[in-house]
Formats: sequence, structure tokens, C-alpha cells
Amino acid sequence: MAATAVEVRHIIFDGTETLTWYESAPGVQYGFCGRCGSSLFWRASDRPGSLSITAGSLDHPTGLVTDVALFLDEHGDYHTREPVASPFPGDRPN
Repeated sequence: MAATAVEVRHIIFDGTETLTWYESAPGVQYGFCGRCGSSLFWRASDRPGSLSITAGSLDHPTGLVTDVALFLDEHGDYHTREPVASPFPGDRPN
């Protein structure tokens, strides 16, 4: 999963008819599309002013740059295949 964070005060929803929240553990919630099931957001109750947005849900070009990459077989436009971090144990080579 690739995600970027934003302050909640900067979020504007055009509509929330299909937005569904699921609390997977106390204080951790995932927002997804109730129609198609796509993962959209993640938030934690200990950071009420922040919302993580799933990068794959953004239209291209995103303007995002990857800090760390774990799996690169199917990457979005926000990541280049150039190594940006040391490989983690178990990672497949680029």
C-alpha cells in the first residue's frame, strides 16, 4: 500500500454517499468505497487532524514522490524503479 497524509482541514468531499468506514481495531479506521470496495483512507484516533490517503486512489499525475518502496512489481506513477531505500529482508529484486 502506498499512502500520503494530509491535514483533515484540507480535505473536501464532493459526496460521501458510498464512503464507508471500518474500525479494524480500537482507534484504527479504514475508509473505503461501499460500492466497489476500493481502499481510500486510513486514520488513527491518536491523530485526529490527519488522514492518510491511498495513493492508488489518486488520479495521475499525482505529484507524489516515494520515500520507501517495499514491493515494485506494479507501481504507480508516484514511484520510479530506482532504489530509494535499502531493501528489506524478503523483498524481491527490482
